[in-house]
Amino acid sequence: MIDKSLSSIETPAVLLDDARLRNNIRLIQELASAQGVNVRPHIKTHKCLEILRLQMDAGAVGITASKTDEALTFINNGARSVTIAYPLVVDAKLDRLIEVSRSRNVDLRLIVDSLAGVEAISRTARRHGAQIDIFLKIDVGLHRCGVKEGDPLLIKLAKAVDGESALNLLGLLSHAGHAYGAQTSEDVRKIAQDECSILARVRGQLQSAGLEISEVSVGSTPTVLASDSFDGITEIRPGNYVFMDRTPLRFNLIEPNQIALTVFATVVSANSDYFIIDTGSKTLSSDLGAHGIAGVEGYGLVYPADRFQEKDSEMVVVKLSEEHGFVARRHFDLPMGSKLRIVPNHSCVAANLADAYTVVSDEQVVDQWEIVARGKVR
Repeated sequence: MIDKSLSSIETPAVLLDDARLRNNIRLIQELASAQGVNVRPHIKTHKCLEILRLQMDAGAVGITASKTDEALTFINNGARSVTIAYPLVVDAKLDRLIEVSRSRNVDLRLIVDSLAGVEAISRTARRHGAQIDIFLKIDVGLHRCGVKEGDPLLIKLAKAVDGESALNLLGLLSHAGHAYGAQTSEDVRKIAQDECSILARVRGQLQSAGLEISEVSVGSTPTVLASDSFDGITEIRPGNYVFMDRTPLRFNLIEPNQIALTVFATVVSANSDYFIIDTGSKTLSSDLGAHGIAGVEGYGLVYPADRFQEKDSEMVVVKLSEEHGFVARRHFDLPMGSKLRIVPNHSCVAANLADAYTVVSDEQVVDQWEIVARGKVR
C-alpha cells in the first residue's frame, strides 16, 4: 500500500490545499459577479493548467499573462481569450504570439504605453493580416509602466492606436501594485478608490476627444479584496488570490485559513540560534514582497507540520542560503527530520521555482499538478 500521508512527501515541496484553493477561486468569482465585473485571472501566479480549468469553470472570461512564451503555453492548451499585460515592443515575440493566436482563433489583447509599442504591434499585425485589440496602460501610482494621467502622450497614443487599421482601441488597463507597500487595509482601499477615479477621469478625457473606451481593466489581489466598489470598471485581473500569502494576511484582508500554498520543509540541522531547513532561496526565493517592497519580517512564517498555523508554534525564516533556511528558534525543540510548513512572502515566486504542486486534502496527497509554464520568461 502506498503511503499518501503528508509525512511521506519528500522535501522541499510546494503544497496546495485543494479545498482552500477552490474556496479562494469561488470567493473572487462571487465578489466579481456581485459587482458586475468580469474576472480575467493572471496566470503568472500559478502557471498551471489544472488551476486555470478551475478558474474557467468558476466563470473566468479568459486569462492574463505577462510573457509571450507563458501565454503561448496556455494558448496551445486551449486558452481562447488572452491579455498580455506587459509592453511588447520586439517583433520576434509579437510574430510568434500573433501567428499562433490567429491560427487558433484566439481573442488576443495587448497593451501599449509608447509610440514605439504602437508601431511594433501595428507593423507585426499588418504582416500577419490581423487586427489586434489594444489597451492603453495607465500608471496609477506604481510608476513602473504606463502613461500618467495628464501626460500629453496619452491623447497622442490613443489617436495613434485609433488611426491604425491593424489595431482596435479597446480600453484602459492598470495595476495598482503600490498597494503592496501600504500599511493598512484602509490604505489599500484608498489606493483602489484612487485607481478607479484616475481611470474614470482618463476615460472621460479620451471620450471628450472622440475616442471610445469600451473596457476598463484593473488587477491586484490586495485592491480587489479591499475594494467596496468597482464603479466604472469592467474587469479585474487578480493573480495571487488563488494561493494568498503573507501580503493580504498582513493587511487583515484574509483569514489564515485562506492560505492555500505552503512550502514543505525538513529540519536537517540545528544550533543554539536556528533550526536549519532544506529550503533556501532556490525554493522560497529571497523576495521580501511583491515589486521589491519589504513589508514583512523574514522570508516566511514557519510552523511544525502537526501544528500548522498555531500562533504559539509560529516561527520565522530569518536568513537564507541557496539550499538552506535559517529558522529562528523559539521556546520549543524539534528533532532532526521534523517536517515544517512555511507560508512564503510571495507565493507567485515560490510557485515558479518548483516543477509541480503536491495537492493535499485533509493531510493526504490527492494529486500532483505540473507547473507547465514555469521558467517561461521570454
